[in-house]
Amino acid sequence: MQNKVTVIGAGLAGCEAAWQLAERGIPVVLHEMKPEKKTPAHHADDFAELVCSNSLRSNELTNAAGLLKEELRRLGGLVIACADQTQVEAGGALAVDREAFARLVTEKIRNHPNIEIVPGEVTELPEEGHVIVATGPLTSDALFDAIHRKVGGEFLHFFDAAAPIVTFESIDMDNAYFASRYDKGTADYINCPLSREEFDPFWEALTTAEEAEVHGFEDKLVFEGCMPIEVNARRGHDTLLFGILKPIGLPDPKTGRDPYAVLQLRRDNAQGTLYNLVGCQTHLKWGEQKRIFSMIPALKNAEFVRYGVMHRNTFLDSPRLLDHNFALRADPRIRFAGQMTGVEGYVESNASGWLAGVATACEILGKPAPDLPSTTAIGALGNYVSNETVVKFQPMNINFGILEPLGYKVKGKREKNKQISERALEIIDSLKGEF
Repeated sequence: MQNKVTVIGAGLAGCEAAWQLAERGIPVVLHEMKPEKKTPAHHADDFAELVCSNSLRSNELTNAAGLLKEELRRLGGLVIACADQTQVEAGGALAVDREAFARLVTEKIRNHPNIEIVPGEVTELPEEGHVIVATGPLTSDALFDAIHRKVGGEFLHFFDAAAPIVTFESIDMDNAYFASRYDKGTADYINCPLSREEFDPFWEALTTAEEAEVHGFEDKLVFEGCMPIEVNARRGHDTLLFGILKPIGLPDPKTGRDPYAVLQLRRDNAQGTLYNLVGCQTHLKWGEQKRIFSMIPALKNAEFVRYGVMHRNTFLDSPRLLDHNFALRADPRIRFAGQMTGVEGYVESNASGWLAGVATACEILGKPAPDLPSTTAIGALGNYVSNETVVKFQPMNINFGILEPLGYKVKGKREKNKQISERALEIIDSLKGEF
């Protein structure tokens, strides 16, 4: 069919794009190379695999990530709906049972009558028809080369990392306690305290541990939000105490006082049998990970079901290549979506897939394309990615800094952010029937 759309990649962006098209009556051919071929970061066969954290970050409207999720909810986003249905307790954050989440997204996509699944690797960009490329930051070499031939110029890249996961039954709860994440939400996190005498050798081990070889790795090329714990540790003795292992507001019930340092563990599945080490993304060798994290008293006998890994993420120089609806300026029938566009994070990738899918559908149906303003989170992302005045483009999470200011002063950061979110949602509610 002339209006059939090719979507390449069944991650968070590709699944969302395919769903939005299919829901508008447009047939989709969705290509996914798993399970025939996997990248170094992938483990499962299902679509929408969460390869790093199982958290989609804050659900609160005083947080930009919370606003972005709420916009997608109101606009009929598939991925957020599935996340809401498979969430696990995580205080004020939206965290999911990653296996149940991916399974649900996969079932929805496979059962949609307007979506045809074609397994196997895509090595060339289709020469005709509408195309959405959502192959992620670990695009296969052959397709990478095809994209490079199409867009010309140079790709940019950075390194990303995932944290280890341990079993709940192997955590020594005599040396740990449940509490919220810094007094936000309910007591859903396992807190693993360290004294000064326990922290110092742990820090020393981190800074001197043997790292796995990652081709071309340099600390300066790591995205700040996914900085390996050992890289953070090398910045100074106290760096972790003000970041990943910050103890403030997490008093140990045994003493009634904040410990010297605290590592938090977040539930990774609905059953509560698996927990991930929050903020402990790493590229240490696996044996070193076992040795060093076992120095934390609560993890002295921990069973690691997945070790941390690190991989190279590739992304486009999008301000030179894409418009605000993620269309390739030189060939608008092709759109890109997901982390390869330079949006950083699960929900941001999902939002780009929503926008690319809806914009393509509008074009096919003869409707005006979405023109979401920067007063909305989705619009702000699209405008950031396409802003030609950005000279040194770097991946970025959604933040209130890229949304248009209110234009008047508000006392208090939380109240200001709340009003920005309320304004954005009013705009979303007024526009959602248009596309």
